[in-house]
This record gives sequence, structure tokens and C-alpha cells, in this order.
Amino acid sequence: MASSAAPASSKASSALQIRAAQGIALIQDAIEHRLEAERDQLVLWVPVALGTGAAAWFVLPDPRSWVAVLLLALAVAAAALAGARGGRAAVLAAVLALAVVMGLALTWARAERVAAPVLTRPVIAWLSGRVEQVEPLPARQLTRVTLTVAEWDGEGPPPTRVRVNLDAQAVPGGLARGAAIRVRARLMPPAPPAVPGAYDFARVAWFSGLGATGRGFAPVTILTPASTDAGDIRAALTRHIEARLAGSAGGIAAALATGDSGAIDERDAEAMRRAGLAHLLSVSGLHITAAVGLVMWLTLRLLALSPRLALTGRLPLVAAAAGAVAAIGYTWLTGSQVPTIRSCVAALMVLVALVLGREALTLRLVAAGALVVLLFWPESVIGPSFQLSFAAVTAIIAFHEHPRVRAWFGEHEEPRWRGLLRAAASLLLTGLLVELTLMPIAVYHFHQAGLYGAIANIVAIPLTTFVVMPAEAVALLLDLVGAGAPAWWVADRALAFLLWIARTVAAAPGAVTALPVMPTAAFGAMVAGGLWVAIWRTRWRYFGLLPVAIGAVWTIATPVPDLIVTGDGRHLALRGDDGGVSILRDRTGDYVRDLLAEAGGLDGMPTLLSEAHGARCNRDLCWMERHGDGRVWRVLATRSLYLVPANELIALCRRADVVVSERQLPRPCRGRWLTLDRATLGRTGGVRVTFATGRVATVRAAGDRHPWVIAGQHQAREAAKGASMLARWLSMLPDAGSKVTQP
Repeated sequence: MASSAAPASSKASSALQIRAAQGIALIQDAIEHRLEAERDQLVLWVPVALGTGAAAWFVLPDPRSWVAVLLLALAVAAAALAGARGGRAAVLAAVLALAVVMGLALTWARAERVAAPVLTRPVIAWLSGRVEQVEPLPARQLTRVTLTVAEWDGEGPPPTRVRVNLDAQAVPGGLARGAAIRVRARLMPPAPPAVPGAYDFARVAWFSGLGATGRGFAPVTILTPASTDAGDIRAALTRHIEARLAGSAGGIAAALATGDSGAIDERDAEAMRRAGLAHLLSVSGLHITAAVGLVMWLTLRLLALSPRLALTGRLPLVAAAAGAVAAIGYTWLTGSQVPTIRSCVAALMVLVALVLGREALTLRLVAAGALVVLLFWPESVIGPSFQLSFAAVTAIIAFHEHPRVRAWFGEHEEPRWRGLLRAAASLLLTGLLVELTLMPIAVYHFHQAGLYGAIANIVAIPLTTFVVMPAEAVALLLDLVGAGAPAWWVADRALAFLLWIARTVAAAPGAVTALPVMPTAAFGAMVAGGLWVAIWRTRWRYFGLLPVAIGAVWTIATPVPDLIVTGDGRHLALRGDDGGVSILRDRTGDYVRDLLAEAGGLDGMPTLLSEAHGARCNRDLCWMERHGDGRVWRVLATRSLYLVPANELIALCRRADVVVSERQLPRPCRGRWLTLDRATLGRTGGVRVTFATGRVATVRAAGDRHPWVIAGQHQAREAAKGASMLARWLSMLPDAGSKVTQP
């Protein structure tokens, strides 16, 4: 019996193994069949994998995690090559794994290569150095100067590069790029995010080599004058344009020509952002394309006047060369910023494709441009500029490469009016697609999404491309002979119309939808799904809609935060029972107000906590109550550095669920659930709290070893020392505290 059962069991096991092997073989055949059908698209995943590796370095916290990913990716590549039995799947897996390795290693290496001294605490010091960049900000009556520090009289090693704001009236003549200056300034370390999900200037400053920012005081002494260079030309051209066009119109015109947008009024800049037109204010692919197209068109028309040249057949080549020179010159003139360089590279690739007789606008071109940027600036993968520009171009090309779209909007034998309607429909659908594509990126980085941007761009983009920029170019040329006034009038009227569109759309009900911070995992799911849909060509591309839907539902289902506390403990925002957001301090700057409203998913200005229902405040303390989930949450916050009677303060702390203070509280003063004082916030940074889920999100994660975070920890320790000394000084003043009002 036993002997007969053993062979039966062995046969059953063998049968299962055979079936499993057959199943694996079928899966492998199906994958190979899919990859064979998509063979032209496989190379497009290389920059995606490179960007994934770069993003992994930012998402993962420490060198152990980075090394683990490197080893895992290398193991995947080795296993894929070792087990390869022909076909594309194994080779593709190995190549993509190696691209992930390269992306992470490049980012890690660049972070180490750009390392520079960072200021650890605020100082007031004399410093001298050479000016790298001068940015006039007429709308704010400031001039922003970036300089390489040569000498300073502060403590410790000087930062290599600093950026200071100077009052416009204090700027001496001759201040330009290349000049050596001496100035007294109050310098601050680069600021980390004030609250979770906010802009991380410390990270941006690290990769820019900025060790400090601050405010300079008059007088500014020029030690060595500057020589004439691109900076002087830019500044002179900006001043010339702003002299011809007043107000925000001149600021926009200057932004289109030189990239300087400092003369745009803040209200108009905000209107442009809310209307989805902010991309017009930064020199990017749209502007490079317009400049190249205009130069090529003029070159062809002028050279075609000569029959001998026209009959050679080489005019397109000459026009392409002229367009390349225009792209490079425009990039140089506008300051050679990374987004502009990226657009210039893409434009040059398009021109090369045209010269070679190839199709110019393809996803391979986009992939090549992304690859170039990631090889030189891998940190740009997590920035909104990189994501917005490449996402928009990818969506447009993928949409118009679809066979049905080509059939709908391709050339047809039809009356002119129907052709115009078809072109308008194509423009509208493309605009809607771009808005939907960019919406997750806007929500993730800026916590808001526009609803009417597609409609506004339908008018604004052609207006800028075919009216404003040509009129401005003609006006600048005619100004050489003093005859540019008519062209400036055209540009002024067109820009006035553009500003009217922005203001009208921005003021429309529901123009902007404010959302709380999007979870990083949800954003990653939507990006992965979008790339899957855009890159593949067969029907399995539509599987990418599933992670997009998951990310969207996840984002919508994420509860809005109930309490937001800045990293210094001075400011907080509390969501009331009615859903409104109130802030702690009556005197709060516009920047902090906007920051707290944005982080809280509020489109508008928050109210004052001292006037909110359920809150009682005096000069030094605020007591707030929030009802939710069948219970009452009690929050106690200090409003000043003055000390209050300890016994009464401790009694309030013990009744509160959450205690918030910008100073270090006595040991017995602890909230029943959470205490956020100077010591705690020094470790965590800004905090976001959701009462319903009990989730506490922080700016700094435990064990985060990114270099700018390590530098920020030194700054936090120095700030804690300074706050402790200030608190001790205030405690010695007469009548330092106020009577605590018992709730």
C-alpha cells in the first residue's frame, strides 16, 4: 500500500511541476509577444528608469537604503542576464535595472559634489565677493544679488555662495555680474519646509551651492567694476523694455525676452497662476519654439527673394542653422537656467531631425531630452519644472500619435470653415488633456488645481506666440532706428488683453480648487500609470488607468489636516468645527498666512483664532476646542515668549490634548496626547496633525541622512540655544507674564 502510494504521489508532483513550467512558459511567451509588438517603445523606458533611481535617492532616508537599492538592482540585472533564454524581456529588465543604478548613483554623487559650507545660525556680518547674478525686482522695490564670498568677518567658515536682497534705492551704479562688492548683511541659513509638504528651499539651496540668504544694508561698495557680458546685456535690455511698457505689462515683456519677471505685480502674478498661465512667465519650450520658428520663417522668406539661393534647395538647412543659433542665443540671453537649457536641447534635437528628414516631434525626442537633463542634473526629476514640462509635451505627443486622433484631426479635403473648426476642437481637446495631465503635479507641489486653465490657454498661448513675442521682437529691432513706438503699442495692447484674461479667469467662481497635501505614494501611482498609458501603444496601455484611478481616489479620500504647526512653533492653523481655518497670531505675514492656508487645503485667507468660535485667547495663550468623532479635542498654544505662572500653565497643559509652544516647556507641562515645544519641533520640524486618524506627519523623518537635513539639524540646535537664552532674558524682566485665564 505504502509503496504504491509513493509512485502516485511522485507522479502527481511531477504533473504539477510540468503544469507550472507550462504556465510559466505561457506567461513568458505572452510577455515576449507584447514586447515584440512594442519593440519601438522599449527604449523610452530607459530615462524613466533613470529618473526612478534618482527619485529613489530622495525618497529613501539614508545611505543604507541607497546601497540596498543599488545592490538589489544589480542583483536583478545579473539574474536577468543569467537566466536569459533569448527574447527581449530579460535584456529589458537588465537594462532598466542598470538605469536605476545609474540614476541613484548619479544623484548621490552630485549631492556630494555640490556640497558647500552652510550657515548654522543667523548672523550679521560684512562680506565681500564677486557678483554672479543680479535680479531686479521692481514690483517689490528690491534687487536680488547672488555672489561668491571671498571674505567675511563672521564666525566659522564662510558660505561659498550667498544670496542677498538689497533695497532698490541702495543699489549703486555699476552693480552687475562680475563686479566685486562689499556689503553688510543679515544672513540666515537656507530654510527647510515650514510645514510638511511645503517648498523645501534647503534642498534647492544645497544643489545650487547656496549657503545662506538674507538682507543687505546700505551702503554697498563696489570694489571692482564689472566687465560687459551677458548679465549687463540682460539688465540693459530689461530696463529698456520696462521703460517702454509700464507696470506688469513691462514685466511680462521682460520675462519673455530676458527671463526677468521681477517687475510683475504680485497680484497679477497670482492671477496668472490661478488662471493656469504662469508657464508664460518663465522662459521654456513655448518661448524657445516661438523664437526659433520666427527666425526660421524670416530666414526662409528673406533668402527666398534670391532665385539663385532658392533653386539650390539648401534654404531649409540654412534656416535650421539660423534657428539653432537663435535657440542658443536666446538661452544665453535669458540666463541659461536649467529649464531653458532643457528646452534649448529639445529644440536643437528637433532641428537635427528636420535636417535629417525624420519626424521631428516624437516620444523618442522627449526621451532623449529627459536623458540629457537627468545625466547632468538628476536632482531636477523631483522638481515641478521638470515634471510639468515633460509631462505636458509627453501628453501632447502621445495624444496626437494615437491613430484615431490622427484620423480625426489630420488633414482632410473639406471647406476652410470646417478645417478651422477641426483645428479649434483639436486645440481644445489638447488643452483639456494637458490640464488633466498636469493636475496631479500641481496638486502635489502647490496643493491646488485650476479648472479653467485649458480655456484660458487656448487664447493666451496663440496671443503670446503670434502677437506679443513678434511685436516685441519687431519693436526692439525698430528701436535701433528710433521707430519702435507702433510695435510697442501693439505689444502693450496684447499684453493688456492677456492680463485681462488672467484676472477674469482667476476671479471666476471655482477657478482654483484647493486640496490638502497629496500622499507621495498616491502621486507615484498616478505618475507610473500616466507613463504606462503614454508610452505603450497596444491595448495593454489602458491598464495604466488603474493606478491613476487609485492615486486619484487616494488623494480625494485623504482627510484634511486639523492642526498645522510651523517648525519654529510660532505659528499654527487649526481647522474649526465649520471647516474653516484659523491662525494663532493676529500679526502674521502674508507669506505665512498663504503657507498655512495652502497646507490646510484652503483657497482664501484664514481667519484669526482669537475671533474663532470655541477659542479663548489673551496676550500669551490660546485655548481652543475642536469637536469631532464624538469627542472634544483641546489645544493649548503659547503666543509669546513671556513666561506665565508655572502652576497655572501646568494645570492647563494637563487638561489639554495638544500643547504647542515656540519655547521649551517645563517638564510637567505635557499634553495628554501630544506636546510640540521647542525641543520636540527641533527634532521633527513642522507638524501636520489629523485628529480623526491620529496621524502626525513631520517635516523631518527619523534617520533622514540627506545632507541638507543634517545641516538643518545643526541649525536647529543653534536656534534652540538662542531661544533658550532669549527666554531666560525675558523671564528677568518685570511683569514678564500675564495672568492665565482659566477656561
